[in-house]
Amino acid sequence: MEDDQFRTKWQSIWAENNVFVADNFSEKPNYYVLDMFPYPSGNGLHVGHAVGYIGTDIVARKKRMEGFNVLHPMGWDAFGLPAEQYAIKTGVHPAEITKNNCENFKRQLKLMGLSYDWNREIDTSDTKYYKWTQFLFLKLYERGLVYEKEESVWWCEELKTVLANEEVIDGRSERGDYPCIKKPLKQWVMRITNYADRLLDGLDKLDWPESVKKMQREWIGRTEGIDIDFRVLGEAEKIITVFSVEPETIYGANAIMLSSEHPYVKSLCRSLNNEIRIKISKMQDAEFCPEGLFLEHYVLHPMTGKKIPIYIANYLSVDGKEGAAISVPDADKKVLEFSQLMKIGCISILESSQSGTKLINSDFLNGLSRAEARERVTLYLVKNNIGVKRVRYKMRDWLFSRQRYWGEPFPLYRNSDGQVIAADYSELPIELPVVENYSPGSDGASPLQRAKGWVACEDTTGNPLYRVTDTMPGWAGSCWYYLRFMDPHNPIQPFSTQSTEYWNQVDLYVGGAAHATMHLLYARFWHKVLFDVGLVSFDEPFKKLFNQGLVTADAFKDATGRVVAVDEAELREGKYWLKNTNEELQVYNTKMSKSLLNVVIPDNLIQEYGVDTFRIYMMFMGPLGQNKKWDIKGIKGCARFLNRVMNIFSDRKQTIAHQTRQSDLSYGSLEKAWERTLSKVDASFITLNFNTAIAAFMEFINEAEKSKEFFIERIGADFVKALCPFAPHICSEIWESLGWTNIDYSEWPKVNVSTVMATKIYINGKYIDDLVGGTGEEQVDIGHARFKVNDALKDRSIIKVIYSPQKVINFLCNNDG
Repeated sequence: MEDDQFRTKWQSIWAENNVFVADNFSEKPNYYVLDMFPYPSGNGLHVGHAVGYIGTDIVARKKRMEGFNVLHPMGWDAFGLPAEQYAIKTGVHPAEITKNNCENFKRQLKLMGLSYDWNREIDTSDTKYYKWTQFLFLKLYERGLVYEKEESVWWCEELKTVLANEEVIDGRSERGDYPCIKKPLKQWVMRITNYADRLLDGLDKLDWPESVKKMQREWIGRTEGIDIDFRVLGEAEKIITVFSVEPETIYGANAIMLSSEHPYVKSLCRSLNNEIRIKISKMQDAEFCPEGLFLEHYVLHPMTGKKIPIYIANYLSVDGKEGAAISVPDADKKVLEFSQLMKIGCISILESSQSGTKLINSDFLNGLSRAEARERVTLYLVKNNIGVKRVRYKMRDWLFSRQRYWGEPFPLYRNSDGQVIAADYSELPIELPVVENYSPGSDGASPLQRAKGWVACEDTTGNPLYRVTDTMPGWAGSCWYYLRFMDPHNPIQPFSTQSTEYWNQVDLYVGGAAHATMHLLYARFWHKVLFDVGLVSFDEPFKKLFNQGLVTADAFKDATGRVVAVDEAELREGKYWLKNTNEELQVYNTKMSKSLLNVVIPDNLIQEYGVDTFRIYMMFMGPLGQNKKWDIKGIKGCARFLNRVMNIFSDRKQTIAHQTRQSDLSYGSLEKAWERTLSKVDASFITLNFNTAIAAFMEFINEAEKSKEFFIERIGADFVKALCPFAPHICSEIWESLGWTNIDYSEWPKVNVSTVMATKIYINGKYIDDLVGGTGEEQVDIGHARFKVNDALKDRSIIKVIYSPQKVINFLCNNDG
């Protein structure tokens, strides 16, 4: 197609005229739509990344046409492991690698015609940015939310770095799937647990997917229970406190189980023989699970006075927490398996019958239900100073330091006495020094420790100071970047009050669900601290969250397990074979990955099919929020659709001159078809299922071609405006050919549907409101109704919708909200 579907022409016009630049303090209503900004790796963007970016771009473009002042920015989460690993291998400075990667990502994003305000571009590794990350860190430090402690931390030898507990899954790194071991190191930690209840409570007022809120609730893991004290036999002053949510089962306790991180285990290591110490170190290896180790010590049962053994349980150790649990095999299958493995005798304390479960072999609790027994034993334990009622959290404080080079330096010093001293705000930014070797030391020490001239410095009176050589994790810069986008060039503060008051919360935040318990939780934590110190006036950062689905693709392996590139595989008679051979390949569908050689990049597709065809196809593949399998075959149909659109308008003069006039009935039919189409398009913006909008456009163009004259004269302008967010280059060209300008800010078309009667909206049979604009189209009407009663549907899970055209829409939910 001409000039790649007019890409070069219109992208130049948009850039030269700053068409998408947002205006702080405009009198228009504002709307902030944000993508989770990418880490600019050397691999570049693939089509899986493009899905979310095109989706938010469509929303941003429609909002501008609806009269909103739209903030739609982009930047780079630029600190991180891959650039540092490449620097270690090649000696090339991470800043140089990152700069090249950012430029490539930006080129690809521009290629897709995304309407970002590039005047607000930020880079978290730029000193102009991380100066303010250090500034905000000091705010947290001043509030006592940053502290130092020695921890056994996850060390990944392959990545040469310490990882947070959240970055390790079953003893292997989330990035790269490499084995990890535990090392004792002094680390900087953030007291995110101080905000646990507020992080939980805040979820209730967010328009987020319930699945993400559930993940955060479970990660925080607020639990009410009781701390029970067990005295160590032979150590009169030593007590092991164990938290229990089922104290009624205490008579069934046959052991106390500790993780290898537990302080009591560490204290024992100093006195135990070498053989046991070696065994304890092996407990930290996930591959040994389930396994345990008897510590040759006992505690006294607080109710019976009998001695029960102390064990290390490997499955308590794998997550890296300082865990302790009461072993009650009768109440927990996993504990039963552990007890059988360790050959620890078991006591039955639960008996089930038709009337329910009752306690047995439990002294004064015998015959009681578990609920009754829990209440009674809790009162006993508290009254006798054996236990204390507690609220505990599964979430641990956030391991915040990294012994790496490529990250924000901590704005902290130590004096000659080892006392920690915070940097003055006037010293910021504290910049990374030039080093010759980016590798951590063999003991895990930061490469910054070797920069002696940078580490050693002085205070204002000439006293020696020594810089803290840890750097912040990659999450630090992304904790607050959405605020910097509001005021990206402010040289005297991270953002002004006026800018945050104007833009307020992010209206729509789109990104992967994988960030639920890391980035999204960390950003909410930082934001609540910034609210507490008065830097922002709203206590949640993201009003609405939407998770786009993955784009998966077939990957191939040969009989030896070697990964085979996609272009080396060919389909023959329903099976995949290595090209030019009779070797059959194993095929499996998975997410796109460079290591699996199944990545599809947008560049070649845009060059071959055109930018708007690419955009249309990426949305047509399926609902934005669902996973989709990549299949190139459908893209040609999208190209044909856009060709037909352009042909109608390019032939308009000839059509008007020669077309035979049809009946008013035909015109009326086309007008109603357009009203139904526009209704479907509007409804797609409620669910972000843009595939339904594109299907509606395609269906309508069949009718439009039958009445070209009427379409062009009466519907054509509205059609082009409605299609513009999806195919902006072609629509801009058509708009100009019709004699008009600035389609990007033209008024969004309105549906003029006359309804005979209002549709009644119910939730679980209870009348809520009326839908006045019913169309008789089920998906359209349900979408509009859901949007209208959105507040009433919050925190409800819809299990079924009963629909009767222009009469009733009844949302059946499994909870009453």
